[in-house]
Amino acid sequence: MNDPAKAARAGFSTLPVPAAVADAAFAHLTDWLADPASAPHRPQLDALIAAERWDALLDSFYRVLPFGTGGRRGRVGIGPGRFNPQTLGSSVQGHIAFLRQIFPGRPLSVVIAYDVRRFEDLRGELMGDVDSPLRGMSSWDFACIAAEIYAAEGVSVWLPPGPDHPVSTPELSFAIRHLGADAGLNVSASHNPPDDNGGKFYNAEGGQEVPPRDEQMANLVAAAGPVRRMPLAEARACERVRETPQAVWDAYQVANVACSLDPSARSARVVFTALHGTGRRTVLPVLRRAGFEALLEPTQAEYDSAFSAVPFRVPNPEQPRSMDAAVAHAEANGADLVMACDPDADRLGLMARARLHPQPSDWRFFTGNELAALIAHHALRGRSAGGTPLVIKTEVTSRLITKVAALHDAQTIGHLMVGFKYIGEGLAALEERGEFAGVKATLADFVLGAEESHGVLVTPAVRDKDAAGGALLLAELASAEKDAGRTLVDTLRGLWERVGYVHNELSSVIMRGAVGRARIQDIQAALRAEPPTQIAGRRVTAFYDRQDEAGPLGPLRSGTDRASRDVLVFELEGDARLVLRPSGTEPKSKVYAEVVVPPTDDLGAVVAQARSECQELARGLVTEMLARIDMRPPPWVLAISDLVSIEEKLRFAAETMPALLNRLDSADTEGAETGDVGAWLEGQLAGLGSGGRALVATGVAAFIADESPGSASELAGLFGLAHA
Repeated sequence: MNDPAKAARAGFSTLPVPAAVADAAFAHLTDWLADPASAPHRPQLDALIAAERWDALLDSFYRVLPFGTGGRRGRVGIGPGRFNPQTLGSSVQGHIAFLRQIFPGRPLSVVIAYDVRRFEDLRGELMGDVDSPLRGMSSWDFACIAAEIYAAEGVSVWLPPGPDHPVSTPELSFAIRHLGADAGLNVSASHNPPDDNGGKFYNAEGGQEVPPRDEQMANLVAAAGPVRRMPLAEARACERVRETPQAVWDAYQVANVACSLDPSARSARVVFTALHGTGRRTVLPVLRRAGFEALLEPTQAEYDSAFSAVPFRVPNPEQPRSMDAAVAHAEANGADLVMACDPDADRLGLMARARLHPQPSDWRFFTGNELAALIAHHALRGRSAGGTPLVIKTEVTSRLITKVAALHDAQTIGHLMVGFKYIGEGLAALEERGEFAGVKATLADFVLGAEESHGVLVTPAVRDKDAAGGALLLAELASAEKDAGRTLVDTLRGLWERVGYVHNELSSVIMRGAVGRARIQDIQAALRAEPPTQIAGRRVTAFYDRQDEAGPLGPLRSGTDRASRDVLVFELEGDARLVLRPSGTEPKSKVYAEVVVPPTDDLGAVVAQARSECQELARGLVTEMLARIDMRPPPWVLAISDLVSIEEKLRFAAETMPALLNRLDSADTEGAETGDVGAWLEGQLAGLGSGGRALVATGVAAFIADESPGSASELAGLFGLAHA
């Protein structure tokens, strides 16, 4: 079939998706084929059609990449459903129209930041033997495109000096306020996989727009007309584009160092890893400027768009494995703490020695909830008298923080929707009106903003999460405890003994492509219409739909507000709760489980029991979710890493595991055929990356425990598992 459009239409019709989805993909594809701006992509597009890559093409063309949570983020690639110069360009053009509505008749200025990303198509989504202008396109390249669009429309731009000066998210937030700019843009995909990128827009307060303004901006982006660009050299010559002064970044560091509460507490030695990102220009210099001995982990120090030295290429400090190299460096150098942040340096990770200076040491990973509780404790006990201190957190963030705040007679605003932009909204309200969410307070009362996904903020000089300030206070607290012969593990245990133990568990269910997104929506609709009466054997005592306008969040402010409030809350007997919501930036559903236990003398037994119950509750809700869309995997499948999509988990269970068992049963396990099985297994798991075996190993361990296969020893050996 010589007509590529007709070939694509026929190919889309073979896929198991609704006709409307296939029709939308065909319509968008036809538009791209006819658009002169897409001409550079035509050879690659023709090759993908000729190769009948219908699944990838459908996902690239069935929709326009959503403009949500302040911008667009997703895979770099061809088509309206991917991040590329066209989808960024329409975002910027719409943003300009939005700024002109908000600030009519006045000159406009924006600050642009960018991260370390460079598209190399590690997923193999493009045809490898056909040229594509997207290959090698970096965040700096996208930032320059945005600057050219702003400049062409008369908007003044502050831009970093060049491709080797990436800027973090909190630095951008600070710079907007410091320079008195009207807005900002960060070209970044945060902790997403290497092939992703995005553009996130910030307002004059240094935060992201919230409903209803975010919908106003999204509508203008959708209606954006033709994009004009002024060549960067010309824009610089007429000073439409200027270099962001170094003094801004120095002032950012000074603002964070000023958060110190005890300058005498500096004894803790810190190893920091930037996970190949911008944290080496934020967290590391702030710690050193404050007087700490901070060592940079060397293998993950350099800017690297592929995140090559990070396990599974997942540069997210929420994942303990991301800090493996830093822990080894800390052991070798006798450090007390390990800290990490994601490539845009807004999320913070923490590990600490369980005891002072044993060799080798047991290192303990702290969840985002736990490190936020520690920061709250230190910030509140070190606060001088005056006013009532205020902690602000999101609804899915642990009640442990609320309990710690109450311990220090602080008030908490704790029912905000997921997204640090709502904490930023709260700070703006305190600054402008002296009130937020029914609480009267000022910026001087603000102590901490926190969300469970390792996001904290300790200074109102920044209006997004910032790893640097949190790192400083944690290092300070660790130093005070070290001077007293204790560690942060002891601090946390002491808090549990005083306020009770709270355990939180996060489970994610990744569902890929158009079909996966439809499934996520179907799950929400089914549970909203008919909530379960029990989950994992516990009675549901109350159910809350946060889209309910009679609830604490009040009337819906916009369609974007409705999307943000697509949150279902299940209160369970025994002071437990489950919260379910779709991710706003990734194709996944997120399950938050929490179990609260009153103070007790037998803390060890309580901790183990609560952790087990929390995991059971999370998997119970996941099982209920999947059943609502007629997916009923065996229980052991849910033990596979959350980094693996549900489709890949089911394929592993239905195809790979049975075939693997057959091969093990027939192989000469004492001879050469054992190696053949291993090589075959690597091929089966190739789609999961170089760490495929490790990603599924926990599921294999559960399979062995549940099924007791005859080849259990050989199976355990293949996955590096201990087996009796």
